[in-house]
Amino acid sequence: MSNANILISGASIAGPALAHWLVRYGFNVTVVEKAPALRLGGQAVDFKGETHRTVLTRMGILDEVRKLQTGGTDQLIVDANGRTLAVIPGEFTGGDLEIKRGDLSRLLYEKTAPSCEYVFGDSITSLTETAGGVHVTFERAAPRTFDLVVGADGIHSNVRRLAFGPESDYVRHLGHYYALVDSEEDFGPVSMMYNEPGRLAAVGGPKAPAFFVFASDRLDYDRYDAGQQKDILARAFAGMGWQVPAVMKAVHRADDVYLDSISQVRIDRYSKGRVVLLGDSAYGNTLGGFGTGLAMVGAYVLAGELAAAGGDHHVAFAEYERLLRGYAKIAKNGNAGPFLAPATPARIRMRNWIFKYRFLLALMMKMGDKFATDIDLKTY
Repeated sequence: MSNANILISGASIAGPALAHWLVRYGFNVTVVEKAPALRLGGQAVDFKGETHRTVLTRMGILDEVRKLQTGGTDQLIVDANGRTLAVIPGEFTGGDLEIKRGDLSRLLYEKTAPSCEYVFGDSITSLTETAGGVHVTFERAAPRTFDLVVGADGIHSNVRRLAFGPESDYVRHLGHYYALVDSEEDFGPVSMMYNEPGRLAAVGGPKAPAFFVFASDRLDYDRYDAGQQKDILARAFAGMGWQVPAVMKAVHRADDVYLDSISQVRIDRYSKGRVVLLGDSAYGNTLGGFGTGLAMVGAYVLAGELAAAGGDHHVAFAEYERLLRGYAKIAKNGNAGPFLAPATPARIRMRNWIFKYRFLLALMMKMGDKFATDIDLKTY
């Protein structure tokens, strides 16, 4: 096997999923993660259709995912007085299998940690391709040389920036931001969401983080500064009705706050030399509903093609791109912002009608299932 030593940047979902397959095929894998430990928070993620189930089955984790599934719960859309306007059924938000992002991340990590090297609290600072590999420097660790480098580090990919160019060349802001806030406050057992034009606040339900969406031009802030993020949320949701004033007080007291843009990655190639992108770094579309499935399928295909090519990255990367480019088209043009936080009262009402009239909802779900299965999986 040529190119047997592989560095993966990112230990969320895509990175450990790829590590699982690479180790199975005989590669030596190191995973570097900027966070000091595994990040276990975040929204629930879901899997849809036969393609996703096939990948989970071939990984040998389908039964474990089923044991950890949350069983997507219904969500109420309410007015300012708390009266129900529509019900979003759990199967719409939860797909066939819904699992907390943190539970899936932990499961993948535990499956791979005994057989590959994880380095937490560190980050790549430079990538220099040589005739026989990639010379990598880190913020903390000593420099090392790897045969191949994989950027599985999300929509704000550090590897993509270092190997391809600045984020502004590849990431398109779609006019909205979203936030997840893990709070100790109890807003009840029922998940509820409330809209005013250009804004959404959702709370309640079984151990779900509070969730916010708001329309905004691009903001300049530190994504690792919780105080700045709380201030942005306070300004964005000032004066909003329903339970939002009490929710914002809980946000102010919370320790775990995550704010990011709803954005889309547009890139004309997934690889450059010995560096390749996987998951959101290559075909991310925030809150599009397919990110986790795309990452898991992408990891399966990328590792399988590397194994089939005997480690020849020229052959494997080209075939990975050929197979994934069409499948990832679902992430190309969608924008969840206007759906979650419609800009006018009329558009809010139109969005709610989808959940009142089941034939409209069934049509949307059928289209989603079609996109999720739009690839012929090889058996590697």
